[in-house]
Amino acid sequence: MELSVVVPTLNGRESLASCLDALAAHAPEAEVVVVNGPSADGTTGMVRDRDDVDLLLEVSDRKLNVARNAGLSAATGDVIALVGQDHVIEPSWYDGIAAGLAEADVVTGPVHRSVRAGVTTESEECRTIDGREVTYFDGGNVAFTQETIEAMDGFDEYLETGGARDCAHRLAASGREVVWSSDVSVTRIDEDDDRDWGWKYRALAYRLVKNYGFRPGVVYRTLRDAVSDALSTATDVIRGDETPSGWMASGKRVTKSMAVGCKDGLKARFGDRSEARNPNGLSVRADRAVERYDWRTDPEQREEPTQ
Repeated sequence: MELSVVVPTLNGRESLASCLDALAAHAPEAEVVVVNGPSADGTTGMVRDRDDVDLLLEVSDRKLNVARNAGLSAATGDVIALVGQDHVIEPSWYDGIAAGLAEADVVTGPVHRSVRAGVTTESEECRTIDGREVTYFDGGNVAFTQETIEAMDGFDEYLETGGARDCAHRLAASGREVVWSSDVSVTRIDEDDDRDWGWKYRALAYRLVKNYGFRPGVVYRTLRDAVSDALSTATDVIRGDETPSGWMASGKRVTKSMAVGCKDGLKARFGDRSEARNPNGLSVRADRAVERYDWRTDPEQREEPTQ
């Protein structure tokens, strides 16, 4: 197995350093590709000072899926893994990928997260949607065969969030198997709890309509989640942590975002009827790298970067 690991990063220098340390320790033979968004925290210098990164791409776009696709297009392995900047792989991770991909197209595993009471661990998440069984994965802990991710045309760059879940729907539609392995485990060392409610529901409506069409079940699923979150957030109003006007404004933003997501999802559904169902994927992307440090063929670039 020739493994490439793509690590998208944005203003996460300290957690990225821990991520790269773990990759060097537990997957030393892997090709490591770091894709740096417009960071302003010294990430570029930190990566250039290391000798365990093979390629550093600097991109100007803040979208995670843009960074993912940039890394995927540059990776050379027959297996390509995505690891989040704040994810630290565990010793069994590499062997777990090799074993999982011996029997499936995609392999993922648990993400351990630190919480106040200790540590919580994800379990496998599968849902049946429109008669199709979908196995979800964390976009910061997944590995694909190169053929599989190319067939999916990478990730949908329209999405600012939910790109991994959209990819899971498309994998299920194409009949490609995603397996869960407890050995493919990582620990998340830093978690950002901020959530853009507007984009959450815009992305949900978009990916469901794009992948399944505008059906009653899709509308029901989107509205059900929105009502559930609205009721949950209403408790913040009761406790005084949120104002009624703020709650109403959030509701209006969610409603508008759902409408935009449905409209754009329909456009995307008819825009790409192929297996990939990805009109904003790798095949149509422009090279957004504004700087490229490639030490695979020219180690001296650590001293003199080239444009």
